[in-house]
Amino acid sequence: MSYFKSEHRSSFFNLKFLNLALALLVILISGVGCGEKGTSKMSGSPVGDAVVSTTAESGDTIKVGILHSLSGTMAISETSLKDVALMAIEEINAKGGVLGKKLEPVVVDPASNWPLFAEKARELIQKQKVAVTFGCWTSVSRKSVLPVFEELNGLLFYPVQYEGEESSYNVFYTGAAPNQQAIPAVEYLMSEDGGGAKRWVLLGTDYVYPRTTNKILNYFLKSKGVSKDDIMETYTPFGHSDYQTIVADIKKFAVGKPTAVVSTINGDSNVPFYKELGNQGLKAEDIPVVAFSVGEEELRGIDTKPLVGHLAAWNYFMSIKTPENKAFIKKWIAYVKKHKLTGGDKRVTNDPMEATYIGIKMWAQAVEQAGTTNVDAVRQAMGGQTVQSPSGFKITMDAKNHHLHKPVVIGEITEDGQFDIVWKTDGPIRAEAWSPHIPDSAKKVADWTYPWVCGNCKKAKF
Repeated sequence: MSYFKSEHRSSFFNLKFLNLALALLVILISGVGCGEKGTSKMSGSPVGDAVVSTTAESGDTIKVGILHSLSGTMAISETSLKDVALMAIEEINAKGGVLGKKLEPVVVDPASNWPLFAEKARELIQKQKVAVTFGCWTSVSRKSVLPVFEELNGLLFYPVQYEGEESSYNVFYTGAAPNQQAIPAVEYLMSEDGGGAKRWVLLGTDYVYPRTTNKILNYFLKSKGVSKDDIMETYTPFGHSDYQTIVADIKKFAVGKPTAVVSTINGDSNVPFYKELGNQGLKAEDIPVVAFSVGEEELRGIDTKPLVGHLAAWNYFMSIKTPENKAFIKKWIAYVKKHKLTGGDKRVTNDPMEATYIGIKMWAQAVEQAGTTNVDAVRQAMGGQTVQSPSGFKITMDAKNHHLHKPVVIGEITEDGQFDIVWKTDGPIRAEAWSPHIPDSAKKVADWTYPWVCGNCKKAKF
């Protein structure tokens, strides 16, 4: 069966023949993919050595996994994602739940420990029998859990911008792919409105997301005529706090040509980096910094006056003025007060929070359409699901590549830690799971429409 062949086969397709045969037999018997989306109901789905329960809704509740770091270097960003996930679940439960049952959140803390993410993911699926998991922030945590979700046929919703170069049968990506964030940000900084940058500093935390994103940006910049001598690339460990030398080096590198910094620093390292920008008087009008992991939450504990004018590229900002966002913020403030969350009146909304919220609402819609929490049926039903987002746009899940169609928004930091929007797309754009700027990736297709061909092959083979 040649359609199981792929250049980079996932563990889902590397099963023993017997298990493949059993899985295919179940699919044939149950009729998944035959007829309209979400109409079929399977009684079980053998995958590897585990059988994932497809009757998660058979009890009094439906368990939902929340997999976020609530301690360690990533807690600064991920805690709010846990909180907004619980808010969305509370909203759904107040309206009667899903399939007439209340959602029961199962919250675990992998503590910014990447191997522990995989261990906790396995516990959620095998022991807790969750129907779905919402979680991770960094690509290294997503890469850690990916084999687990593929082995056990679990379902992960990943809510943060990432480097692309991945497409999985078992993941729905509700954050931004590079063409929905990094590429538009660089194009803006190249433009007259963005300052006409000719020289580039690619500064990031040393892990898969920054290095892969910068690999894409290197190809992109060179295609625009930028010399390799005009590209500076620097990486620091997670939790890095001393940016004095790096900022000084940036100032030296910028002499002679308009220069911009593209920051893929993640976690609590953003605080000392931005403080050092202020300490050395590096102003936006001189050397603008655009960040992909800095939003309202990360700026909440920083004196933002020295940072005014520096940029961030996302798909949502709290400052977006739409009726939908006004309602979203009102709900969030009420939830914070009700549950007396740490930070109180200073709590903000941000892009990954919106992506988490959208993902949970979409999953609930898909379960209702499928009539079951069965992973295979829900996966089918997810394609084409649409949610009215706080950004004001109707956001749709792409059936083929498991990514959201999203708008791109670039904002300038203001004194109050919010963003003035300086550029945005007219509407949502389709994500590119595999970058067209990397020669090998340009050949690949992400296509998970039934009968689920492959996510990284050169062309569909079925």
